[in-house]
Formats: sequence, C-alpha cells, structure tokens
Amino acid sequence: MKHRIVVIDDEIAIRDSLKMILEYDGYECLLAPGGHAGLACVEREGPDLVFLDVKMPGMDGIEVLRKIRAIDELLPVVIISGHGTVSTAVEATRLGAFDFLEKPLSTDRVSVTIRNALNQRRLRAENRNWRRAAEARHEMVGESRALRALTDEIRRAAPVRSAVLIRGESGVGKELVGRAIHRNSPRVRERFVQVNCAAIPDDLIESELFGHEKGSFTGATEKQVGKFEQADRGTIFLDEIGDMSLKTQAKVLRVLQEGEVERLGSARTIRVDVRVLAATHRNLEQAIEAGEFREDLYFRLSVIPIHVPPLRERPEDIPVLVRYFATMFVRENNFKPKPFGDDALDVLARHHWRGNVRELRNSVERLLVMVPGPSISSADVRSVLRLDERSLAPVGAAAAARTLREFKEASERSFLVNRLREFDWNISRTAEEIDTPRSNLYKKLEQYRISQETDG
Repeated sequence: MKHRIVVIDDEIAIRDSLKMILEYDGYECLLAPGGHAGLACVEREGPDLVFLDVKMPGMDGIEVLRKIRAIDELLPVVIISGHGTVSTAVEATRLGAFDFLEKPLSTDRVSVTIRNALNQRRLRAENRNWRRAAEARHEMVGESRALRALTDEIRRAAPVRSAVLIRGESGVGKELVGRAIHRNSPRVRERFVQVNCAAIPDDLIESELFGHEKGSFTGATEKQVGKFEQADRGTIFLDEIGDMSLKTQAKVLRVLQEGEVERLGSARTIRVDVRVLAATHRNLEQAIEAGEFREDLYFRLSVIPIHVPPLRERPEDIPVLVRYFATMFVRENNFKPKPFGDDALDVLARHHWRGNVRELRNSVERLLVMVPGPSISSADVRSVLRLDERSLAPVGAAAAARTLREFKEASERSFLVNRLREFDWNISRTAEEIDTPRSNLYKKLEQYRISQETDG
C-alpha cells in the first residue's frame, strides 16, 4: 500500500513540483491550496506525512501545525518556506515539526526527508502500540465494589508525590496498583523502576538500589548506576519492602528524608527526585515489634496506605478476570479460543484462590492449553486443576446469598473451616498460614460460630 502524503501550499508551482517528486518515488500525493483545505484533507484522508508552507493567506502554517498536532500527534510535518527565519524554525520545532526545508526545494533533500520522516512515524507508532500492549498487561480488571473503592484510592493518591505503602497478600496485584498510580501521576512520562527486594541477596541490594563505583568491592569491574538514580524524576516501586535488611532500610530512609543517594565506593552525594511506592505482604507492625523493620521508615513509607483486597473478597470479579486472561493468552500466543462454560466459571468463582489473581491467571492458561476439547466445562476445571468439593465454597450458601455481603460471609466461613481442618484446628498455625493475627481469627470464629465440634 502506498504511503499517502499531503502537500499544503498556496503556490501552485510548489504543489505541482512536489507532486511530481512524490509520485516519481512511488507515493500517493494529495494537494491543498491553503490551511483550511489542508486541515480538512488531513482529517479526511489520515495521511502518513504532511508538507506544510509557512506563509499562506487566511491561516498560516504555524497555526495549521498546531491544529494538526491536536488531530494526530504522531503525524510528521515538514515545514517548507521561502521566507525561512531562525525564529520560525524554532517555533515550528517547538510545536513538533519533523524538519524545516527552504525553497527552492532540492529533490534529493525532499526524498531523504520523506524516508526519515516515515521511518520515525513507524517507530513512534510501534512504540505507542508496545506501550498500549504493556498497559493492557498491567490493567486492573473487575467490576466489584472492592475494586471500585481501590481504584478511587489510586485516583486520589496518584497526583501527589507522597510515599505510598501498598499492602496485600501475595498475588493480589500490588505491582498493578503501583503502575496505576504512576500511570495516573504527573510523572507518567518518566521511568517506572521496579525492584523486588526479596529476590536480591542482602550483599547486593545496596549496590542495586544506590549503585557503585568501579573497584568499590570484589567483582565491581564496572561503574553501576543504582535504581534510585535510574528513577530520577520518575517512580521507584520497592516490592516486598519487608524483606529488606535493617542496614539497607536506613539508607532508604535517608533517600526519603534528604533526597540524596551515595554510590558504594564514592563520597559524593547525588540529588534525586523520586516518588517511592513500596509494597509488602508482611505484617510490618509485627516486624517492628520483632525488631526486623524500622518504625521511622514505616511511618515515612505509609503516608498513604493502600490495601489491595484478596480475590476471595471480590468473587464477582472472577468470571471477568477469567475471560480477560483467556483473551490475553489467545492474543499473545496466537492460540485458538476456548470459551469457558457458565458451569466452569461457577466452579472457578467458588474456589478459594490462595495465590489470588496470579494463581487464577496461571490456572486459566493451564486450562486453555491442557483441555483438549473446543470449550472448557466444570468437569475440565475439576480434572485439570484437581479440585474437590472441600476446596469450593458451598453451593447452597453462595447460591442462597441475596446480597454481596452474604455471599462474602458464606465464602469466608467456608474458607476458614477448610483451612482449620487442613491444619487440624491448630489456631496459631492456621492464623500464620492465612496471614492474619490470632486475635482476628478468634473474632472470626466467634462471628461465624465456627467450632471443631460442629464443623470438624
């Protein structure tokens, strides 16, 4: 398919000259004698490139350029003029013009400019598509009240630069919350730098976060820029902050207090402007009592605390998530679609997902790959995921629920009973495994009238 190029110029000789060059090189050429006609042509035809004269009656080229930018910010525009001045070129560049050519036009210069402009448009379009695909992979999906409340908290937290502490069980999507805060913040055009504090050994995490100079320690053969420097003017996401050593915590606290980092092996401090988002699945209050986490760092990080609800608190989102994950997997792997039957979605919605959204996504992919038939049934779900009725919320309690609250309570009661049975009604072990204080578990037992005598 031919590339389409619009020429906007009030001089007929220039229009004809450019048309001859463009058509000779194999491009489709559209001509407009003035600004208004040119804008109409751009809106109607969706061209790949525009040649635009500066001096035209009615609406000059700079004003046309402003309006083109509002229509399509990726469309390359080459300014042409016989009255070229430095100030005009600067203004056109500021508004996003790709190049500035003076009349009389050189055929070779025009051809080179076209190739470069079209190549830039292709690269920018690919980059935009890549960013959209990345955003789709990190989209928060669901329609529940709990997720709407979380989205509202993100909206409130995003515009400011205050530190945010994101808490929740493993697999609930704490990283997605961090990315959503960054994406809706004034720092969206800067970097989002993610660090998994639990995945980096203690002897390397300071180097990762703050950088090091060449020769500062054994193995430091090259200078390394730390994550905080990389995130300057952007956002750093410290995942599993609760697993960070006390020594490193002290240095992170300094960055929050002073806005300065110091590379290992260097006495020079470097100013950084970084918004810090931290996440953890641990109970930091208990970690503080145990002397494993600094209380002053905790208060610095939790200026805005955000709790991400587990999947069991929003079961109505599970069918939506299943369809979303299935669509993404099919698209990314060029895979033949397999619809999930209503009975399959019902079983998935009743299952207690210990790994939350991450486990659900992995299970959806496993079902799509391992089920041989053209669709996925409840029998397929039970077989492939090896589920039994003990892992599911009771049909009667869930089906009889008239409100979301009743459904949640029935599901939560079933979950607690199953977990207590799994650990032989050991309260301490069960509380530890489901990541809740013993006092809270006792309250739940009393609230739902759960006992070994009646539910054992």
